[in-house]
Amino acid sequence: MKNSKGVKIGIILGIFFSIFLYANRGEEVYNKVCSQCHQLDIPRDKLMKNFFEMNNTLLNLKAPTISQISYSMKQKIGDPREDIDIQRMEVSAFIADYIIYPDKQKSVLSPKISKFFKTMPSLKGKLSTEDIEAISNFVYDYDQKDKGSKSVEYVSFERALKQAKKENKIMIIQATAPHCRYCAKMEKEVLKDKKIVDLLKKEFVVVSVDLSKEVLPMDLRVRMTPTFFFIFVNDKNEKVKIKRIPGAWSKEDFLDILKESIIAKNAK
Repeated sequence: MKNSKGVKIGIILGIFFSIFLYANRGEEVYNKVCSQCHQLDIPRDKLMKNFFEMNNTLLNLKAPTISQISYSMKQKIGDPREDIDIQRMEVSAFIADYIIYPDKQKSVLSPKISKFFKTMPSLKGKLSTEDIEAISNFVYDYDQKDKGSKSVEYVSFERALKQAKKENKIMIIQATAPHCRYCAKMEKEVLKDKKIVDLLKKEFVVVSVDLSKEVLPMDLRVRMTPTFFFIFVNDKNEKVKIKRIPGAWSKEDFLDILKESIIAKNAK
């Protein structure tokens, strides 16, 4: 029994050691190869001003940031709301193919952004298989580094509906668009506030719908983004009550909106 326990501990330690090594190796590959063109991160509002107002003359970027690439890949490759390990493998396969056979047609970036960049040169023969795997993990994990617990957990509509019924929570459907400045402002300044994130986690289930890729469920319609739909689900008779809140809000105002919704739910 002692030997068996020792073997298990050794395996666990080996796994963590491997993860640590790959994390370090990925950063080394970035510093040695990728950093020549790709910056790690730039504030989103500054990026949007650079691309959509100043045609890349503000920052004169040679290539998208690692954070941009990481976020875009996880939105467009696989299903971002399902199995993370499967998506990680799909993203890794995409990166391995792209850096050897780069092609703008395969880009995960919006054409309105990718038009400012030339097709990257092939790295065929310049990176080992281990280097490619390491940089893939580094890129995949990069945009999670600054999130921690201060981020809203988005789930699929089907999962949200079940969870709202089971846990007696309010479902929020957030309608967004990729080039909506106010959506980005809400995401960056409001939906990362600790009080708001904690309250959303406790009392709500949140669905985010990118209108450039998906249709809103429940025949919902919007005239502007962002728009928030508060769905009050009755688990007994399947009836729902919907409250529409359009526009971007300050932290204080959005927190009040959430609290008012909770009061309305409890008053039923």
